Amino acid sequence: MNKIKNYLKRLWNALWDSTDLDEKAEAALKEAKARIAEMKKELADVKKAAKNVVAQSKDVVDAAKGKKRRGKKPYKKYKTNNNKPKK
Repeated sequence: MNKIKNYLKRLWNALWDSTDLDEKAEAALKEAKARIAEMKKELADVKKAAKNVVAQSKDVVDAAKGKKRRGKKPYKKYKTNNNKPKK
């Protein structure tokens, strides 16, 4: 009886070793984890962009009310004469 049991165990293990289901499952799990990580990064970017959109929309509403523009001052160019060639 013990010989038959051992034979069946070896046969079962041989069958499992010949299939690649477990390797495919591991690869699929690894791929799913990688995709989830990328999705988390993209969602963080989307969240940041959405906050920026909300802030910009408030500025549009303020502009419609007639308020002056907030934020950075416009860039002014200053003329310098440092690049003139010497004679």
